[in-house]
Amino acid sequence: MGHRKHSAPRRGSLAYLPRGRAPSLVPVIRTWPQVTSDKPLLLGFAGFKAASINVITIDDREHTPNFGKPMYNPATVVATPPLLMCGIRAYRKNGGALQSLTEVYGKELPKDLTRKVRISPGKEEAGLKRVAKRLAEIVQFSMLAYVQPSEIGLPQKKPFFFEIPMRGGDRNSQFEYAKSLLGKQMKASEVIKPGSHIDVGAVSKGKGFEGPVTRLGIKRKQHKSRKSVRAVGVLGPWHPASVMYTVPRAGQHGFHQRVEYNKRVLLMGNSTETPINPKGGFPHYGEVKGDYMVVRGSVPGAVKRFLKFRLPLRPPTAKIQPPKIMEISPISG
Repeated sequence: MGHRKHSAPRRGSLAYLPRGRAPSLVPVIRTWPQVTSDKPLLLGFAGFKAASINVITIDDREHTPNFGKPMYNPATVVATPPLLMCGIRAYRKNGGALQSLTEVYGKELPKDLTRKVRISPGKEEAGLKRVAKRLAEIVQFSMLAYVQPSEIGLPQKKPFFFEIPMRGGDRNSQFEYAKSLLGKQMKASEVIKPGSHIDVGAVSKGKGFEGPVTRLGIKRKQHKSRKSVRAVGVLGPWHPASVMYTVPRAGQHGFHQRVEYNKRVLLMGNSTETPINPKGGFPHYGEVKGDYMVVRGSVPGAVKRFLKFRLPLRPPTAKIQPPKIMEISPISG
């Protein structure tokens, strides 16, 4: 850096390259935890972001100065309508990688599902027999889940269709568990418990095309700078005559896919049994109808954004226990 007297750390993390627009509103979770369980279980769920609220709980973190005292928690309300388990997908190993072997769909499926996938009806029994014959070469099962945005009041007609892996138990028990779920609805309370931690994947808020000051946090130059104040001081040397990827540049800001780790679930309930809606509903969302979940902290994305949850990839060592809630303030803040 010949143009400055002192060196400085680089501006903007290189861990999220490329900073382009997400290809879809449905986040992709590429890594799932390895669960050691005698019984098979699903590793994830889904929901829709509703609003931000404030929750006051009793601090249950032992060996901390505030243990046993009231603790203020900014939190997020997530609507979790039941998921319809409309199909089973089986994988086998091929050259060291997973390869989709076959898919089996239920009998009575909603008509809206044809907007996402073509299904030939009446082949459930034949598909299950085909899976049973090839059970020896199957290494993993997944459930194909369906959720309709109109259930929470969104005008979108096309449903969200995605895959949830299954872990635990042996192949026979997983196959029997998958058959028991096929064509049925599953609630979030069957996968996630209050007090546990989850990872949240979503597409963040889009902010459009931004310069390097807003996008990557570089410093503004002095006001007497030549031509520009909000631009990088120098793009690179004369030789090599190229701009390296590490140089902060203008571009897309926001609408990126992100996954946040270890969000604690403070509360799970139903709007009819444990009301949470303020008078007039939440801003830009309305009233939460049906099942919901309150997650400590913030989650990526705008209001009504589709979210995916998974069991924690790096779970904390603290024991799982439901938090003691003193007060819930449904006023966003």
